[in-house]
Amino acid sequence: MGTAGLGRDELRSLLEAPAAASERIGLEIECGVVDPRTGLATPYPGRNGMRAVLEAVLAEWDGKALFDAGRPVGVELADGGLIGLEHGGQLEYSGPPTADLAAAVDDVRLTLVRLAELLRRFDLALLPGAYLPFDRIETVPWVPLSRGPILREHFESFEGAGSGGVRLLPLSTCTQVHLDHLSEDDFTQKLRMQAAASPVVAALLVNSPLYGGRLDGLLSHRCRDWLLTDPQRCGLVRPALHENVGIDDVVDWALDIPMVFYQDRTGGLRPAPPDRPFASLLRDGFADGTRPLFSHWVAHLAQIWTHVRVRRTLELRAADGPAYQNFQVVPALWTGLSYHAPSRAAAWELLRHYSVGQLQAAEEDFPSEGLRTMLGGDRVHELAGELVRLAREGLRARVAAGLERPEAPSYLDPLDEVLHTGRTFAEQCARLWETDLQRDPRRYVAHFRV
Repeated sequence: MGTAGLGRDELRSLLEAPAAASERIGLEIECGVVDPRTGLATPYPGRNGMRAVLEAVLAEWDGKALFDAGRPVGVELADGGLIGLEHGGQLEYSGPPTADLAAAVDDVRLTLVRLAELLRRFDLALLPGAYLPFDRIETVPWVPLSRGPILREHFESFEGAGSGGVRLLPLSTCTQVHLDHLSEDDFTQKLRMQAAASPVVAALLVNSPLYGGRLDGLLSHRCRDWLLTDPQRCGLVRPALHENVGIDDVVDWALDIPMVFYQDRTGGLRPAPPDRPFASLLRDGFADGTRPLFSHWVAHLAQIWTHVRVRRTLELRAADGPAYQNFQVVPALWTGLSYHAPSRAAAWELLRHYSVGQLQAAEEDFPSEGLRTMLGGDRVHELAGELVRLAREGLRARVAAGLERPEAPSYLDPLDEVLHTGRTFAEQCARLWETDLQRDPRRYVAHFRV
């Protein structure tokens, strides 16, 4: 596919491995910041609001403030980490990439404990997971991020097909993993396996059964909402399921998707034309006569929220965020599957024969069915068990090669109970809510907070 303006080499460069690439692990974790009595999200303004929290982080930690229209919305830490706000006041911590899994997990634990201690001074609680459990879209406080109104209008334009995006912005939390690829062949092997495995991993890790403090039968409100979000930029990376998928295939696929918004020459954000693919913008430019720059291509790929978001890293986004005591299972599962060639190949062989239609049908079912979901004629429960086994083999091989600490394979242990009992984290949470927690937000927060 030909393009004007940015050349093919520039477009490819955002997806290519750096010359000195190594297999590092990047970890992002989003957490609710809530009132410990009600479980409700914290508004941005006020003496104990999220703005004051960020100002305290900036005053006490070594970092630089990040602003949006003059308002603080994040702190860039001196070690390369980042603390930022999401639309409903959720705090996201993005740790610096590490060479091994245990280092990434330890960094997140230390940072979240430090954040939780700071939040206690504001009489607030830090609550990891997958969804704010007690807020509703009608009442959740919105952080004044410039992109927020544009994204809301974009999702609302899809009516039923986009309504989930409006809830995801202020309510969802997640644990995301960034992994490297070393060459185009390595890109092919990792991306196709990760894309095929994502629905199975997501079904295994469902963990958002509460909405507005109520159970309604769903195991993952977050995954259900992704099904109701702009379908061309969410879910499966279609070309990734091809045997020989390469960087050019993903570039061409992304060129066919419109932008949501772009930064104009004044630095402000504008809605992009909803009916013009990025390739069209490259040919004909924006309405103001300017043409896309490389920074617009970077922004465009960041506005694609597929299970695997492809840039210089492969970002794994499909799974719900587990509770704090279990968050390590997400990077452990993906690292073991992706960074050990025999496990990666075996996982692809296990899943390669499922069609796009079968994978999409499973995605429709697992927010309510979890491990009971059928993929083609097979139970996801058995497929998930095989992926966990392969991931553990991968981590053990990395330990033997001196690439991981001895404790790394044990990070998968919480999944053994899930697989043995068939009760996902969501079902365990729902059972606790009805019994020990007595449907009390105060008890829920006390149990699950950092």
